[in-house]
Amino acid sequence: MSTKKDIAQAVAQRTDVSASAAEEIINAALDVVGEHLAKGEDVKLAGFGSFETRERAARTGRNPQTGEEIQIAASTSVGFKAAAQLKRAVNG
Repeated sequence: MSTKKDIAQAVAQRTDVSASAAEEIINAALDVVGEHLAKGEDVKLAGFGSFETRERAARTGRNPQTGEEIQIAASTSVGFKAAAQLKRAVNG
């Protein structure tokens, strides 16, 4: 598993920036992606994939311990769809 710090170090090695600068850039990029998703906008990164928000309707669920019915509120979740280029890279 790679962490954000590991990715920042890899970016720093491939570019002419320090590891701390690479980490700041990655943090800023992720903040921008999060802000756009929070506004309900889709984010498409060519060659990587796209992020989109999905609305989940309110529904009735059950407490697995008691079997009691509970109401689950509507919510928004984030979905990711990998681009063909990323899928090819992962699958060799």
